[in-house]
Amino acid sequence: MKNTNQFRLLIIFAILGASIFVLSQMPITLGLDLQGGTRLVFVGEETAKVKVSDDSMAGVVAVIRNRIDALGVAEPVIQRKGRDQVIVELPGIKDPDRAIKLIGDTALLEFVEAEWAPGSESTLTPEKVKEFYGADARLDKVSDIKDGQVVSSRLIILKKTALSGGDLKAAYPQVDEYGNPSVGFELNSEGAKAFADLTTRHIEKPIAIILDKKIISAPNVKTPITEGKGIITGNFSATEVRDMIIKLKAGSLPIPVKLIETRIVGPTLGKDSVDKSKIAGAIGFIFIFFFMILYYRLPGLIANIALFLYIFLTLAVLSILHSTLTLPGIAGFLLSVGMAVDANVIIFERLKEELRIGKTIKAAIDTAFERAWAAILDANVTTIIAAVTLFFVGTGTIKGFAVTLTAGILVSMFTAITLTKMMLNMMADSKIIPNSDSKLVYK
Repeated sequence: MKNTNQFRLLIIFAILGASIFVLSQMPITLGLDLQGGTRLVFVGEETAKVKVSDDSMAGVVAVIRNRIDALGVAEPVIQRKGRDQVIVELPGIKDPDRAIKLIGDTALLEFVEAEWAPGSESTLTPEKVKEFYGADARLDKVSDIKDGQVVSSRLIILKKTALSGGDLKAAYPQVDEYGNPSVGFELNSEGAKAFADLTTRHIEKPIAIILDKKIISAPNVKTPITEGKGIITGNFSATEVRDMIIKLKAGSLPIPVKLIETRIVGPTLGKDSVDKSKIAGAIGFIFIFFFMILYYRLPGLIANIALFLYIFLTLAVLSILHSTLTLPGIAGFLLSVGMAVDANVIIFERLKEELRIGKTIKAAIDTAFERAWAAILDANVTTIIAAVTLFFVGTGTIKGFAVTLTAGILVSMFTAITLTKMMLNMMADSKIIPNSDSKLVYK
């Protein structure tokens, strides 16, 4: 029996130690309302070819999500609002400029046939350009930028688009022959064929590489490029190269989006809420602690220990699930604490009834847990059904509330049914509670 109790004690300490280890290695991510961050609202804009619709907005959300995920923001919230808006919440992001540029750019990559302009802007009017080079031809400039300053520029005549970013197979960071950060790319089979045809007939002429209507570079073709690989050079910083790759990999937005709201949420409100939640939780825990001991005596103390384990175990589960803790999530957690206490109360009331009819302490414990199990299961299953419904129909923080509540209920069932029973049996087996008439139990 002594070995059995030692084994039970080892299990309890192992659960506590594992929970603390998980929390130390995987701290819980705080949501936008607790740690601050950036909230952006974009609106989709129609184009001549693509209208604002459910499909186009779903595409916008998917592309934005891919870009944000690649940016490495923990637990972002990206959701539709109304017919044509998208809300983006980025916890921990205090400088939104990079995120705005990364999200808002259409990321339309084009490879355009081009020629260097033979004259100056004063002599090459748009009408002359169209007359000599075709109806789609237009005049533009290729600028040489150093340290953010335009040091020179050269006129270029853009003709038709030969291929686009839709033909990209891969994009990756690279350096050019001077060691400058550049973007390497690889085309799919169709794109490689089109690119080979383009470079074969365009020897000693430039091909303009255009991203979001801005000329990135316009290298002269020296030899045909048939393997479908190339490099986009320019005066890029390493960050610009990373962002460009993110956008190219995520694909183009199906329709342009316009930023209509930027809100920086400071951590002050969140910190105040967390502090108040800690105080409220501490007060509630103290009341529960003394009530359980005064009313149920030793079983009440055991329930408090189980509740202590429950708190660490629930937070560890939330960390493993990579759940983001928000204010509604804290509410869900505190609600589940109440349900954990409730489960113990149901068990101890059953224990009182069994002791009053004269059963031995071991028999009373076993019967109390058997009779309490049905009531605990019914109450918790109905709550879990409600939480699951909230998860599937709710958005953002409502989902966080549902996840926290569900995890808390499942853990509370484990601690109440398993750990509390284990500790009560330890008390009975070690004769700390010698019999049903012991003053350590209330009946």
